[in-house]
Amino acid sequence: MARDRQPIPNIDIGKVYDSRYEAQEVSWERFGKLAEFFGRNMPVHRHHSFFQLHYLSSGQIRLYLEEQQYIADAPLFFLTPPTVPHAFITEEDAEGHVLTVRQELVRRLLHGQGAARLMTPFCVELGLLPAERRREAARLPQLLELMAEEYAGEGEGRAAALEGLTQLLLVSVSRLSAHAGGKQHFRREDLHIYHRFNALVEEHYPKHWPLWRYAELIGVTESRLNDICRRLADLPSKRLIHDRLLQEAKRLLIFSASSINEIAYHLGFKDPAYFSRFFLRQVGQTPSDYRVANRLADPP
Repeated sequence: MARDRQPIPNIDIGKVYDSRYEAQEVSWERFGKLAEFFGRNMPVHRHHSFFQLHYLSSGQIRLYLEEQQYIADAPLFFLTPPTVPHAFITEEDAEGHVLTVRQELVRRLLHGQGAARLMTPFCVELGLLPAERRREAARLPQLLELMAEEYAGEGEGRAAALEGLTQLLLVSVSRLSAHAGGKQHFRREDLHIYHRFNALVEEHYPKHWPLWRYAELIGVTESRLNDICRRLADLPSKRLIHDRLLQEAKRLLIFSASSINEIAYHLGFKDPAYFSRFFLRQVGQTPSDYRVANRLADPP
């Protein structure tokens, strides 16, 4: 099986989502907005040089942190240190916050020893915490809402305020990390097949391969592949392929100057009209309407 191993992709959010992330030590975004862009099925990936804190106020998540697998209900949070492989699938109603922090700032704010405690990934379901930790847990959404307001504003002392709020959040999640837990539900072989499928989709989705070809490369039947995807992602395997096509279509519509026809051909559609119908059926908007509604500015 060694020949099937693929390097785990590093997602540089500043390059694929918002260039502001490249210039800032602290970045914040609504979970729903990132999910709209990247999709609710986030294949295994990592973030070089960045810590990420995900806080979900609603919904359920199927989460994979290195060798640990969880099914967890909101409210919850999970922390991923730099380079740690992780993947997750969330329901449509999942909402919350995502905080991305450069590792150098984490070390500086927590003065070494505290930062070391955050080098192991963990997931905490707030509803399962002991009574003495509920007050600490209640601070998390409050601090993140303050972070959201400060991040969106341009008030005096903004940078200092963002650092101060980041420090409070990191201390809080460090305190709560002792109560990390979760429920392992899936065989490692199934996880390997699922991640292998996602890696192949990432490599070949513009080719519009039939499902049997993915299954053949992985060495399983279509039925087993579909069963694994339904159990791990709660989605059929074909839907995962379509979601990846839509993710790339949305990225190109927002960030590129390519015409709708050019985007259709780039994504492997032989007929731009079929691409438009596919997009409308999946998203509820035509590609042109989606571009107008979501594009902030023409690319340079």
